[in-house]
Amino acid sequence: MKKILIIACILAISLVLFKDDYSLTKDAIRFRVIANSNSAKDILMKEKVVKSLSNILFKDSKNKIETKKNIVDNISNIENNIDYLFKENDYNVNYNINYGLNFFPEKEYNGIKFKEGNYESLVIEIGEAKGNNYWCILYPPLCMIDDNKNEEIKYKFKVIELIKKLF
Repeated sequence: MKKILIIACILAISLVLFKDDYSLTKDAIRFRVIANSNSAKDILMKEKVVKSLSNILFKDSKNKIETKKNIVDNISNIENNIDYLFKENDYNVNYNINYGLNFFPEKEYNGIKFKEGNYESLVIEIGEAKGNNYWCILYPPLCMIDDNKNEEIKYKFKVIELIKKLF
């Protein structure tokens, strides 16, 4: 029994120490909007794009497949939304939308490290895409959480939960 307990403790400690390899980083669907530049107008338009797309993209999806389907089914709505925004704001800049594997630099969110690499994602590049970017995770939902809720999303390791039950 002591051996099993020692192995379980080592496994639990390993999982905590190496949580940046947690499957959340690999199974996530990311979202990124890159501003044309860091000028005030370009940053404002990036923020307007993010805000306007929130009603389309941030649905209560039960799984990754539903999230992916929502994105794919709404690409034309996303384009129409951006076209409308740019026209309304007299913003004559091109944009590119890409859903698929896109490169992301290393990021950290709520203590979880997301290594650089190519990830399934929706990326909107505005103009030259040389400005600051908005970055979040569509699935599991780690962004655009309702501000009226004072809840914090917590992800748990199943193995650690089982070990806690033993004690």
